[in-house]
Amino acid sequence: MDDTRDTPPDLMTISAFARRVGLAPSALRFYDDCRVLLPAHVDPLTGYRHYTAAQEPRAALLRDLRAAGLALADVVAVLDGPAEGAREVLERHRAAVRERGRAADEAIRAVLGGLPGGPGVTEFTLGGAELASAARQVAPAAGRDPGHPVLGCVLLEFEEDEVRFVATDRYRFALRTLRPSALTGPPGRFLIEADALVALGAWAARAAEVTVTAGPEGSGIPFTIRHPGGSRDVVPADGAFPAYREMLAALEGPAHRVVVDRAALIAALDTCGADVPAVAVELGRDRLLVSRPDTGVCAARLAAVREEAEPVRIGFDPAVLAPALEAAVGPDVLLEISFAPARPVLVRSADQGSFTTLVMPVALPARPAGGGRAP
Repeated sequence: MDDTRDTPPDLMTISAFARRVGLAPSALRFYDDCRVLLPAHVDPLTGYRHYTAAQEPRAALLRDLRAAGLALADVVAVLDGPAEGAREVLERHRAAVRERGRAADEAIRAVLGGLPGGPGVTEFTLGGAELASAARQVAPAAGRDPGHPVLGCVLLEFEEDEVRFVATDRYRFALRTLRPSALTGPPGRFLIEADALVALGAWAARAAEVTVTAGPEGSGIPFTIRHPGGSRDVVPADGAFPAYREMLAALEGPAHRVVVDRAALIAALDTCGADVPAVAVELGRDRLLVSRPDTGVCAARLAAVREEAEPVRIGFDPAVLAPALEAAVGPDVLLEISFAPARPVLVRSADQGSFTTLVMPVALPARPAGGGRAP
């Protein structure tokens, strides 16, 4: 019910309030009945509901949460529960929405691929040495568990001006992007076994350029890679690759970023010795120190580029960090450190494309008495 007659001061009728907050009057009545958004005043004689301007933020948040598809019980948890619980509800709902979207996208792609006149083939051209290098860089992150064969594959994605090679065994992760010299056709993706990709890359490295032709995603049509010396047909692997974009998006934003010379950092790790289980990396404003935590001996002082001034000390297993650095591209690497519990450090680098991998930090022992000694 709604009536403007005898409206109390500073109150709005249900129609006026509905217009201000973008909800239908019927929705406001429903939320009143559900005890989620109660009117500020109900006329005891007419039953007319009235609202105040102070209720607008709650109504707007309620509107947005319902538009996002949250169940009313979850809406109440966000509106009236503690912030930590609200965050958990929203993250859980967002993950479910993403999974439903991914499943729907895959189903639609499969149907479109089978329709007459559906998406055609995609063709792109890469440098032969680039393809071989990308295969070698990402393949070590692929899994070796026969029970999870899809994790033993590399995902190739292509769209617009970028081709991505992605591998993960859920503990390690590697992403290499290349810029094709030419790409025509719709975007798509396919899976190839990691070992098969490395072998294919070794064959492709003989040519200056190779051309890849791929059919519609999910069609099962073999993709072809060719250069003037010949061609190879490869049947894509089956399976649903992990949603790596969501995984990267969920990572805590880095608290610290530092850029350092890649070769110099690799050399510093070598100086620490092959037998050391961990190295300490200390960040200053314009330098990076690498030392053995067991002795405190400083292996190297490296020039670094960093915006933050706060000193940072973090540990790495050199047997894990060194391969990540060796697989990187370009002269420099960017380390992104979050310090959130169980969060990896991103190791990023770039040339004409980019390479990203994840390295888990390790716990360090207390500093030895007397501190470190310069080499």
